[in-house]
Amino acid sequence: MSPLDYDFLCKLLKEQSGLALAADKQYLVESRLLPLVRKAGLANLADLVAKLRNGGQRLAVDVVEAMTTNESFFFRDKIPFDHFRDTIMPALLAARARERRIRIWCAAASTGQEPYSLAICLKDMKDKIAGWRVEIVGTDLSIEVLERAKAGVYSQFEVQRGLPIQLLVKHFAQVGEMWQIAADIRAMVQYRPLNLLSEFAHLGEFDLVFCRNVLIYFDQETKVGVLNRIARITAADGYLVLGAAETVVGLTDAFKPMPDRRGLYAPNPAGAKPGLPGKVAAMAGPRVATAVGVR
Repeated sequence: MSPLDYDFLCKLLKEQSGLALAADKQYLVESRLLPLVRKAGLANLADLVAKLRNGGQRLAVDVVEAMTTNESFFFRDKIPFDHFRDTIMPALLAARARERRIRIWCAAASTGQEPYSLAICLKDMKDKIAGWRVEIVGTDLSIEVLERAKAGVYSQFEVQRGLPIQLLVKHFAQVGEMWQIAADIRAMVQYRPLNLLSEFAHLGEFDLVFCRNVLIYFDQETKVGVLNRIARITAADGYLVLGAAETVVGLTDAFKPMPDRRGLYAPNPAGAKPGLPGKVAAMAGPRVATAVGVR
């Protein structure tokens, strides 16, 4: 691949997905895109770039999907789910006792292991949330991984990563060599396509946002933009969960770290919460009423 072609691909990926690639990642781009070259019936990467330069929009989507990292597994890193059970849900149950409704957003949900892990946690506390409406929204840039998430079908390797055997037996059914998560768990999660580079106020306000292990792929300017947009749709007494290698420190003062809770952040009343244009602010205010009841 020529330097000019690599530069073009880097700009395309940055503009369409936020992915920031260093100059030494050309080998990664080539390895990820060569299968796409063959699938598209092209001779080489130069032909792929030429087609993209000529407005190959469908191909551009395929390039973004090929370069997107969809690494995910059940109860990944464990600590965020401990926070969910021990800190976040008790606080939200007390704060939302009157309206009895909670909204959760899993940004960059990939193939669904994270939102389904949260749904399983909610199943375990079904007595505490009986009569409540709890909505989990999972979003991702990739349509392909969202379709996999909706199906909820995983390989033996995927269910072995982080999922205790008792939860596998309780919430999954074996289908041939694969495992499918139970229909009642699948029904607790709504999946929608979303690019984090776009405005997402239309999603409404959330009490909890999981945005883990995606900011690490963005440059500082993109991280700031994403965090500030998340702040606009996070309830004043809500929570943000980031990955272990991510932080808001030095990026935005709209959130503050919670003491002794690694990766957990709360809206900062003393911070300058980015304002919304009038029309968008009106969209962000109401809560979406199509929550999924937890049984």
